[in-house]
Amino acid sequence: MKYFKFIVCLLFGLMFINAGLDKFLHYMPMPEDMPEEAKQAFAAFMKLPWLLPLVGIVEIVGGLLFILPKTRALGAIIILPVMVGILLHNSTVAPAPPGIGIAAVLFLINLWMLIDNRKKYEVLVS
Repeated sequence: MKYFKFIVCLLFGLMFINAGLDKFLHYMPMPEDMPEEAKQAFAAFMKLPWLLPLVGIVEIVGGLLFILPKTRALGAIIILPVMVGILLHNSTVAPAPPGIGIAAVLFLINLWMLIDNRKKYEVLVS
């Protein structure tokens, strides 16, 4: 189980590191069949020049922290707002089958790590 969790967290972290790096390097092409609402949302994000770099930094830092067992609890908290945004975007603006499925699985992995590390968060809420 320990190795399974590490592999899942490694893949999760690498996905977010990749997504964060793409915010700076723009190496992943935009899907051509993207819904018009998704294009409009992306255009709105681009009007704020600081937003995508901020999200990219959060994704890179959160992904790196998520990979390492000692910092995974912090990584899970850092990634959570981005993950909620991804899930909401994929369920409302772009509800295509592969996107919402991947978003839901990633959200469940993040939720699993939050629950798995709940003892570490007790000092924050007491």
